[in-house]
Amino acid sequence: MSTFAIRLARSTGRLLLALAAVAALVVVFLALIVLTDGAGSGVGAWLAALGVGVVAALWRRRRRRTRAARLVPFVPVVIAAALTASVCVPTTPMARRYPPHLPFVATQHWSLDTGSRVAVYHYPPAKSAVRHPVPLVYLNGGPVRGISLLDHRFLRLLARQGHDVYAYEQAGGGRSDLLPMSQYTISRSVRDLGAVIRRLDKGKADVLGFSSGGVVLTRALADPGVAARLHRAIVAEPGPMDGPTARIAGHKGRESARGLAPAMTGPRSTYVPRYAVAFGLMRLGLLTPDSGLIGQAEGVNAFTAADLGSDTASAYCARDAHRIPVEDSAQNFSFSPAASLRVQRTVRDSPSIAAQLRRSRTPAMLMIAECSSQVRQWATAVLADDPAVRRTQYMPGVGHHMWNGLDGNNDRAAAVITAFLRDRPAPVPNHPTRDEIPEFLRDQR
Repeated sequence: MSTFAIRLARSTGRLLLALAAVAALVVVFLALIVLTDGAGSGVGAWLAALGVGVVAALWRRRRRRTRAARLVPFVPVVIAAALTASVCVPTTPMARRYPPHLPFVATQHWSLDTGSRVAVYHYPPAKSAVRHPVPLVYLNGGPVRGISLLDHRFLRLLARQGHDVYAYEQAGGGRSDLLPMSQYTISRSVRDLGAVIRRLDKGKADVLGFSSGGVVLTRALADPGVAARLHRAIVAEPGPMDGPTARIAGHKGRESARGLAPAMTGPRSTYVPRYAVAFGLMRLGLLTPDSGLIGQAEGVNAFTAADLGSDTASAYCARDAHRIPVEDSAQNFSFSPAASLRVQRTVRDSPSIAAQLRRSRTPAMLMIAECSSQVRQWATAVLADDPAVRRTQYMPGVGHHMWNGLDGNNDRAAAVITAFLRDRPAPVPNHPTRDEIPEFLRDQR
């Protein structure tokens, strides 16, 4: 073997050894982040990993003769320290930055008797329309997310049809105040709904709950104290209502645009090491939502619409993959990944509410999208266990986000909602009925 080949092999070996040392120290750092739950913004884990690296470098240098050779073992330590330090340094403000006020509706702030302070939006009924006497409260999805501009447009459409519409961003979402992380629970969300209706002081209210808002509404139907304040309930594309339902592994609706739509553009916090590590480990369940690595406010400030990735595309039918509308603006978008995970976990950890739901007497309607990204049994469980569900409206041609502004979908969704609230004949067939659930699931519709 030539001298050049020998030198190349040795250099390659040393480089690979150095890269392995860097990778090992990064792994040690991440393991310490998990073990300490990110305490002190990760600085403790960083110092400990640095200490491990320095000790290992000192051990490796003990047989080296020249000064330059003795410094070589410290090179991987310096590189690993620089890489991991980026996880400990905030790049967005650590105090909450709230979205600016909307130009088309006033933002009210209500202090509820539960302790939550929420942002409320009121769209009074149009004077030219026949007014519906019962106020309509909208619960958006998220669960801890601001109301999108796309949803605001749909709420204005409902108001033009005579509904007195109130929408509020659940605690921690949008322009609502944050809660201590331990207080984000599905039970708190249900209590807040009851408190909002009491604050309206207009008697009972109709409630439209979409996605995770539908979960809150379903659990409200099973809570006699809150259900007593509900006039009619519309559960649209709900998530799992309790732990047993969350563990169901069933099929979803027709093909969605996930994997087909162009990638979302715009800045992503997950391209920044600090937030990629924090959100990634939280999603894997290795960090708690109230981890000391990043604060709740910092996480909300950092998270962008592009971070949702294919989740947005999954709310649309495959046929709409290349014309998905812009749902929100960067200024209005707000999502709390940590608080949302916390609420979702309290749902997954909760016992069955089927027995309580079977005692519900509030007239209810279920809305299911053809291209739903939700497990079908999440919706059919509500239909099976709630005897007061009077209609199921299977909405053709739409994905999870049924009022999406495409092809008159807003008008069709509004027609279904208005017909139920005013006790008029349904504009689409009542399907599936309770008896049709087995066939509906078997046909994988």
